[in-house]
Amino acid sequence: MNKEFERVAGALRNRITDGTYSLGASLPSQRDLASEFGVSRDTVQRALRNLVGEGWIQSRQGSGSRVIKNQRIQSTAPKATRYYGGATLGPLISEAFERSEVTLDVYTLTSESLDAHIRLQVERIRGGFIQPRHITLRMLLPGEGEQLPYPRARDDASDPRPGQRLRAVTRRHTDSLRSQLKALRTEMLVPSVDFEVRHTSLVPAFKLYLLNGTEALHGMYEVIPRPMELDSGEVIDSLDVLGLGATLTHHVKNEDRNSAGSVFVDSMQAWFNSVWDRLSE
Repeated sequence: MNKEFERVAGALRNRITDGTYSLGASLPSQRDLASEFGVSRDTVQRALRNLVGEGWIQSRQGSGSRVIKNQRIQSTAPKATRYYGGATLGPLISEAFERSEVTLDVYTLTSESLDAHIRLQVERIRGGFIQPRHITLRMLLPGEGEQLPYPRARDDASDPRPGQRLRAVTRRHTDSLRSQLKALRTEMLVPSVDFEVRHTSLVPAFKLYLLNGTEALHGMYEVIPRPMELDSGEVIDSLDVLGLGATLTHHVKNEDRNSAGSVFVDSMQAWFNSVWDRLSE
């Protein structure tokens, strides 16, 4: 039940962030969502409550659910304007996977959103729409034994349950990523696939995607109060960060190594490499 609720909530979040459900748009009815995902209406209602708590949607009885927040990406790249009137994360990752050699370096609090995006690329590869020859994915995550300042219960910072929930979500999606990429190699759809996860004692204050050494997506984590539903079904008041809702900045490297985009991409790549090589295991 818990995994089903998270699966539905995750799919809806991704549809909001990639523009499928734009700002102000209404979500399908609970009955339609239950039918689409093959779950009960109780599971859909639990997923929607979670999105309400995170600030993505507003739900009113008799009026359905409406999107009140979406992913914002500020980009200086002219090519990004063709995506929904502005850059969104899904199409940028999709474009990165259209190359023969794909390299993706990611620094994040969890692997949840990346899992959904990679799953979409795997479907495109299986469908023959793209044919990368080599995929390299390196992911930096906080150490599982680290005491992170978030998420935590607002009235009891020593409550271990929010941290346990975070680690369980991270492990589940990291295992999913590993399974998907391994299958591409096993099925000989991609000749060469390298996937490595390392942990660092740093506390993520931001999330970072480095795409093929030429583009960077960077966004600060904003700490917000929100209700958190635990695996037991209990709802507690928490302090958490929502990476999917953070504004991301999109930077593109060009032929001018002194341009703002080139300097940012190169400096972020150097930072990632230094932590990967010296502060991770």
